[in-house]
This record gives sequence, C-alpha cells and structure tokens, in this order.
Amino acid sequence: MRVLGLDYGSKTMGVAISDPTGTIAQGLEIIRRDSEKKIRKTLIRIDELIKEYQVEKIVLGFPKNMNNTIGERADKTLELKEDLERRTGLEVILWDERLSTVSAQKTMMEAGVRRENRDLYVDSIAAAIILQGYLDNSNR
Repeated sequence: MRVLGLDYGSKTMGVAISDPTGTIAQGLEIIRRDSEKKIRKTLIRIDELIKEYQVEKIVLGFPKNMNNTIGERADKTLELKEDLERRTGLEVILWDERLSTVSAQKTMMEAGVRRENRDLYVDSIAAAIILQGYLDNSNR
C-alpha cells in the first residue's frame, strides 16, 4: 500500500512517497506556488501523483507549536486536510511535524549538501521524515 506524505508550507508543498510495502519513505518533489492562496495547481498535482503511484492514504504534516498548541499554520493545515479528503476520497492522517524541517536541514548538512542548495531539497526531505515517522509507528 503506497502512502503519500505532505509537508505543507506557505509557498511550497514537500511531497514524499512510500514504497509499495508501506515501509520506506523517500522524497519525491517540491510543488511551488506564487502565493499561499494559490493552491489549485498544487491540488491538481497531488491528484496526478495519487493516480500515478496508486496512493491509498495521505499523511499530512501537522505543525503544532512546541508547547503542543495549534496556531494559524495548523488551522490552514486542517482546512487542507478537509479539502484533500473531499477531493480525493482518501483518508488523510495528521502527523506531528515538529522539528521535521530542522531534521531535514541537519540531514543535509551531515550529507555535505551545500547551504545554497539546501532550499532545493528541504521540503521533500521534511515530507519524507514526516512520512517515515508515520510508517515506523504504524508498522510496529
């Protein structure tokens, strides 16, 4: 069963996909948009990826504050969750994404990715970290 992982940002959407067994996550791409409100093309691309990879479930990073409260970004994520469920008919699972971007940055630093190139990959790696956390938890 393939699972799609999403890291929803104000102008980007990091995308990751699981292997067919639902065990390993890998970064897939970053969907960029001009403005936070222009989400239509992003949703169309997600629809295409769902069909291409025969996705059965979506894991959406949920940006809680460090004190476990939710803020404006989390409210927007909840709206996206509802849109995705209505649009795709798939289950969308919210997954705590605290520190996923920090982990992605650290991973790239350890791998020797130059600072000026990190923005090219950070969102898809963060999506992979979110998705892998979910996969590890659900495969226990």
